[in-house]
Amino acid sequence: MYRLQRRYGLRSRQRCVSQTHVTRASTIHRATRPNQVWSWDITWLPTALRGVYLRLYLVMDVWSRRIVGWRISQRESAQIAAELVTQICHDGGVDPRGLVLHSDNGLPMRSSTMIATLQWLGVVPSFSRPHVSDDNPYSEALFRTLKHTPAYPKLPFSDIGAAERWVARFVDWYNREHRHSAIRYVTPDERHFGREHQVLAHRQELYERARTLNPERWSGATRNWTPVSVVVLHPERPESQVAA
Repeated sequence: MYRLQRRYGLRSRQRCVSQTHVTRASTIHRATRPNQVWSWDITWLPTALRGVYLRLYLVMDVWSRRIVGWRISQRESAQIAAELVTQICHDGGVDPRGLVLHSDNGLPMRSSTMIATLQWLGVVPSFSRPHVSDDNPYSEALFRTLKHTPAYPKLPFSDIGAAERWVARFVDWYNREHRHSAIRYVTPDERHFGREHQVLAHRQELYERARTLNPERWSGATRNWTPVSVVVLHPERPESQVAA
């Protein structure tokens, strides 16, 4: 049939045009303080049963990089995700109205249950663009840190309780001790709770004192210890990258 349609000019080009991929422009979100933009995702954790995985739900604050909530379940569910976001806002005393919650385009993220809960809370949903693999970078980077930390178990988790105990220890270490390179090597807790200015000011003073005592060791200015004021989700790409 296709051969006959081509021979007599009966094939329409509308089908080809309709399948042309068009990438939507992403919405730019800027955070200047905690609890303005959150990012969340789900990753799988292996168990002792081959082919059986646990699901780890993680929600992080984009501005401070702090893990604000998590939960482990045996399944992916929009209901679980909606309950988790609601619980985080309640336990943390966070006003959800106007809060941006970013995720990829997974089924739990776009389900009617999740969207209805976000609308009820006043949370603004934000999603990755279709066919764009790096539109949820903060959650992806967090999962990479989680699974590549030296403390990550070499063997699968024996049960959900063992997974919860390990994730609880990781979250405590990450929030309280991990010095994040993207926020001037302060911990997420220090930044989230307003202690970073004191920490960075002390470092600046220490570096200036070291340069004064040993000027021959310094070829220029000291490291920049100014707090990062704005964190952007989906920053505009330079023209050179767009053209490439």
